[in-house]
Amino acid sequence: MYDPEVPVDPDADPALKRTLRRAVLIVALLNLAYFFVEIGVAVGIGSVSLFADSVDFLEDTAVNLLIFVALGFTLRRRSVMGKVMAVIICVPAVAAAVALFMKAGNPEPPDPLSLGVTAGGAVVVNLVCALVLARFRDHGGSMTTAAFLAARNDVLVNIAIIAMGVVTWLTLSGWPDIVLGAIIIILNVTAAKEVWEAAENENLAAQALAGDFDDD
Repeated sequence: MYDPEVPVDPDADPALKRTLRRAVLIVALLNLAYFFVEIGVAVGIGSVSLFADSVDFLEDTAVNLLIFVALGFTLRRRSVMGKVMAVIICVPAVAAAVALFMKAGNPEPPDPLSLGVTAGGAVVVNLVCALVLARFRDHGGSMTTAAFLAARNDVLVNIAIIAMGVVTWLTLSGWPDIVLGAIIIILNVTAAKEVWEAAENENLAAQALAGDFDDD
């Protein structure tokens, strides 16, 4: 029986593999659905932070679909996929940087109510995703680490967007939105670094296993 407290390789436990695949597929579909909601509102109100977060939903969709496909891969191939996901995590950071640069020239404030309501919905979606993935973060290597870190960071970002909406309402300034966009960039780059390091550890483990095999 699968015990979430004991680290297990999904490939060594068919029950865990099925459960993990079902979990990441659910998370992928939730992220894809809310991507369309957020990007529609972001474009409508001209919010840098909400735009970056909507792209992040699309990135999370890709990461979880990659996990769904890659669970049958060898340790070495999972390490490669983990590095691919680390790069994918940087995509929202690039998108946010472009939007931030464009917005800085004309810092119009986004609508605070639309911002807060949309970010509130994103908190719910990402919290559900984080809870679904939390018990698997130590069982799928760098891939599951990527998905969990993304969901965890998104909850924090969405709460910050809500707070930023209040500040925007009080100040009638577009600069809080721009500053938060910069913070989202830092969060995504940090997550990418952690995932890359986890993938490197998997690669070292694969090399060690190959060395043991050669010694035999």
